[in-house]
Amino acid sequence: MQYRVVDWTWAYDNAGNIPRSEAWPSAWVEPARAARDAFVAGDRARLELAYGSDPRQRFDLFYPKGSPAGLVVFVHGGFWMALDKSFWSHLAKGPLAHGYAVAIPSYPLAPEVRIADITKSIGQAVVAAASMVPGPIRLIGHSAGGQLVTRMISQTTPLPGELHDRIAGTLSISGLHDLRPLMNIARNATLKIDAGEAKSESPALLEPLPGSRLICWAGARETSEFLRQNALLGNIWRGLGIETDVVEEPDRHHFNILDGLVDPDHALTRALFSM
Repeated sequence: MQYRVVDWTWAYDNAGNIPRSEAWPSAWVEPARAARDAFVAGDRARLELAYGSDPRQRFDLFYPKGSPAGLVVFVHGGFWMALDKSFWSHLAKGPLAHGYAVAIPSYPLAPEVRIADITKSIGQAVVAAASMVPGPIRLIGHSAGGQLVTRMISQTTPLPGELHDRIAGTLSISGLHDLRPLMNIARNATLKIDAGEAKSESPALLEPLPGSRLICWAGARETSEFLRQNALLGNIWRGLGIETDVVEEPDRHHFNILDGLVDPDHALTRALFSM
């Protein structure tokens, strides 16, 4: 069966390919606010922690009951050009129930910065959060965030070596791991990805750090390009000797795929702690 992408913008248009997609991202706002308020009321949150000089270089840190067993860092999506940490606080519930603290950073966005700059920002955020919480680190990223967290475990990571030794596993949800096709989409007028940046910032074109563990997870109802990108990195890095798994969750699309993180017993949350 032959297959060729004719309309790259459509192939990466999640909103256009999901029925009633207008419900997002607003559907995340109230659950995130309610969770954040509850964490603050329970003295289990530190908000607006700076990890750099840019106004968007801030993260929220949520604590479990009792001493943290380790740290989870969740990096949001939005095509490197939209959204911030305030949409995702409720996703900390699942990892918190496993005894881990959860850091959720915002980061500078395109077109003010390039994707390479955002990679550096996430490295700074991980370093800052890790300095506050001891123990193993588990990284989660959604969509563009999937590219960012897998960059943290590639050979050109901005993280110092001693910090990589603490990373127990990385979970890329609906991740964008090869940036070359994105040079063909309408959003690239804002992103300005060129061939050089696509080569240097695509995890699929980079070698993983030895000992890394990776799960690539997507919804079975995602577009064919997101499903291809999901499988791509797991398959390439498995061939480079890294422990990987590739999962397509039934009846989930690009937005509701995140719902599993709210539930400590959901397969997505369990996968994070299986590595």
